[in-house]
Amino acid sequence: MHNLYEQFRGLLPDPPLQAGTVIDAGAGVVTVELPGGGRVRVRGHAAIGQRVFVRDGLVEALAPNLPIELIEV
Repeated sequence: MHNLYEQFRGLLPDPPLQAGTVIDAGAGVVTVELPGGGRVRVRGHAAIGQRVFVRDGLVEALAPNLPIELIEV
């Protein structure tokens, strides 16, 4: 039998993976500008101008420097 908390967590969606450009970097925290113009502060290390993947408040990895196409759904 599973823990009730684990069952509840299984109902929640995973946080989205987003790509953006680092516009400010500090001591373990960077500000990332997302394609739609939004900004998020996340934990991690990257240089200003680098493209990164972010999820759930963390820099996950460097992102390829490819053009971004926004699609409305």
